[in-house]
Amino acid sequence: MLTLTENAAQAIRDLTATAPEPSQSGIRISSQGEGASSLTLTLATAPEPADAVVEAGGARVYLDPVAATVLDDKALDAGADDQGSVSFLVTEQTA
Repeated sequence: MLTLTENAAQAIRDLTATAPEPSQSGIRISSQGEGASSLTLTLATAPEPADAVVEAGGARVYLDPVAATVLDDKALDAGADDQGSVSFLVTEQTA
């Protein structure tokens, strides 16, 4: 199952703090098209019916079935640039 770093959890909490339903809001990672060659990250107010839900540190990530399979053994990290723009990075899980 996908894991979240503390940086990623904080970034997600920051992004969803002003959402209409912050208690259920999170980010959703979904596949584009037929394959797993491209994943998209969007803000979501709730999971879709088939989504897997990852919760860590008060942050929620919703994964569509393809994304859940692709990211099963990965970790999600986050960072910000000098202008404060957040970027997410998928890395290998550490032991």
